Amino acid sequence: MDAPRWLDAREARAWRGYRRMRRLLDLELARELMQDAGLSEPDYDVLSDLSETPDQRLRLSELADRMLWSRSRLSHHLARMQQRGLVTREEHPSDGRGSIVVLTPAGRAAIEAAAPGHVAAVRRHLIDLLTPEEIDALAALTQRVVDRLSGRPTATEG
Repeated sequence: MDAPRWLDAREARAWRGYRRMRRLLDLELARELMQDAGLSEPDYDVLSDLSETPDQRLRLSELADRMLWSRSRLSHHLARMQQRGLVTREEHPSDGRGSIVVLTPAGRAAIEAAAPGHVAAVRRHLIDLLTPEEIDALAALTQRVVDRLSGRPTATEG
């Protein structure tokens, strides 16, 4: 077994800074979203994913994959969203085992009401603090990490 490659001071500062920023940013965005729109982050994710599809519906399994959740966990969350009238579920027409999650008019209204404030919060707490070059660098590094974690080769790996 190889000896651990400990982080040097510069790397540790970057890692700790990223972790602290992520926690604070996630906390503040979630707090503002709940306060301003009455939606949790998972509510917002479900509604925005559905609203961005042409027919405002997705298979439950595809939505779970997008959210990185198990189907069971998403199913429980969707039951609560159904009680609030934000989504409905339909049986898949060709696969009786699968279900389709559908955005309701109330769900559409909720995401349309929440989106402007949420985008303003994202701008206020992150985007507007960065230069255009830093935004490009952030986009590149997040894509590289996402590609690595998704099993796709990164640009630096060829």
